[in-house]
Amino acid sequence: MPLGEVEGIVDSLHNFDLKAVGDETWMRQHEYIYQLNMQAVAETGGQTTENVRDVFCNSEKMPVLIHEAICTEVWKQYVFPELLKLDITPTTTFPLYIVLYHEAVVVNLLETLLFHADACESAADAILDLLDYAYRKIVKLIASRECGEETAEISDDFKVLQQQQKDLDFDICIKAISLMLYIIGHVSLLPLSVLTRLLNTHNVPILLVELVENPPWSRQSQAGCLEKYTNSKWQQVLPSEQLVLTKTEGQVWLAIHQILLLPECQQKYEYNNYNKSMILKLRAHINEVVIEQIPSLVELQRHLEHLAIIEPPPTKQQLILEQVPEMRSSLMQQYKSKWRTLAEQQAALLLQQSQQDLLKCSRGLASAYNIDAMEGMLADAPKCVVCGSEARKRCSRCRNEWYCGRCVVGN
Repeated sequence: MPLGEVEGIVDSLHNFDLKAVGDETWMRQHEYIYQLNMQAVAETGGQTTENVRDVFCNSEKMPVLIHEAICTEVWKQYVFPELLKLDITPTTTFPLYIVLYHEAVVVNLLETLLFHADACESAADAILDLLDYAYRKIVKLIASRECGEETAEISDDFKVLQQQQKDLDFDICIKAISLMLYIIGHVSLLPLSVLTRLLNTHNVPILLVELVENPPWSRQSQAGCLEKYTNSKWQQVLPSEQLVLTKTEGQVWLAIHQILLLPECQQKYEYNNYNKSMILKLRAHINEVVIEQIPSLVELQRHLEHLAIIEPPPTKQQLILEQVPEMRSSLMQQYKSKWRTLAEQQAALLLQQSQQDLLKCSRGLASAYNIDAMEGMLADAPKCVVCGSEARKRCSRCRNEWYCGRCVVGN
């Protein structure tokens, strides 16, 4: 994508109201954000000039992305359940799935951009909203493992959609760990209120300890095998690789290392009896195998041993005028007790589109979802459906199955 096109697309991005979710202009912005996400991933993987990041930083459009994530989050939490309760037989659920998928696209783009300090800085005060957003997602991730999720009685038309929403939400919650890591890593460049909310309001160190104690990305399959959530899917872990840290596990340890050892955090974090006892639980999880994979954890191990025998000095109590995130609270206040009405207004748009409107929407999305470009970014090469070796040729008729050069002749 040329630089001029990236600049034009980013410049056109703007905040949408909840009542506009799913309409034609909202769908167009979804297409734009999807294209920017794919371009940003390509630029990062190809080690080329990161035009998407540069344009976002210079145009001050990072708050728009954060607002998109929070707006969709609120919509999914309050409007989507009301849509499922309506006595409507949907002619299609495709537009509704796009709305659910939109949050995942936005979060993936944020994850790619916020690795860099200048992107975090360009978010300005909206970084507080993103911090609270990431905190809510991680809490939801922990709660889903401990308590499970209640499912309401819905029609068969929506059961597949509800399962898709559950899968998307889990992936978003996992990516929220990356967002939290980047915020912690760049905290010295961010407003002072960010540090206050990290340590005092949300007590993020204890949240991260809970992730280490009860990792939601690990589970036992029905066959009794260990599975871990990596690369946005559950994969069986071989016995020889069970001690190998996944990307998510590494991010959690790096976040703990930074938030406990950064001088700014050490000066302001209150080590009361509860906090100290919880943090010392980390000692049982730091061993030679973990340190071999993340050598910097040696410093954390020394810090924990020191903490076990020394009483930390009390934190200085200072009067601070704290900034408060506004995006979610503003949406909640505007639409309080109006969720059912909003769902009824959007039902025809999302569930009963005409064939002509659906075709028009599909054509726009097809141009944005460039399959060939997406396949070039896959981490795993396609496999031959016949022999299982690496494939280089795709069936010209179905466009789904792949063949190696030897098997394509016979098929």
